[in-house]
Amino acid sequence: MKCPYCDSNDTKVIDSRATEDNHAIRRRRLCQTCNKRFSTYERYEDQTLMVVKKDNTRESFDRAKLISGIVKSCEKRPVSMDQIEKIANEIEISINHIGKKEIPSSSIGKFVMDHLKKLDPVAYVRFASVYREFKDVESFYKEIKNLEND
Repeated sequence: MKCPYCDSNDTKVIDSRATEDNHAIRRRRLCQTCNKRFSTYERYEDQTLMVVKKDNTRESFDRAKLISGIVKSCEKRPVSMDQIEKIANEIEISINHIGKKEIPSSSIGKFVMDHLKKLDPVAYVRFASVYREFKDVESFYKEIKNLEND
């Protein structure tokens, strides 16, 4: 494993343990060159999952991209990275359990919206504005009204 600080390949594992959801292994590593510590996560891959975008192009599922979208929606909100990681884990598990090799990006967006709706209403509306491509203030107003009615 390459050290993120000095790019050395001379690292060793000093601790390993399962994550809370038991779907990954967290490894604490020590760089033998610069003596800095860092964590890595080892996850299983069920299969290569392809995401079908709105324009029918396909790309590999990217967990980092999923987390990035959630982080943007939660910016300056009282939502921790642990909560965001948990959402990403739950979504990843859900889409892997569907059992298909391809999943529409709209399905992933729906999963994110369902989780954000429960977690933080402002983050939910932010994500919805991009996901549903709001064109005007009226669209925001309708979504907020729907949120209040739920």
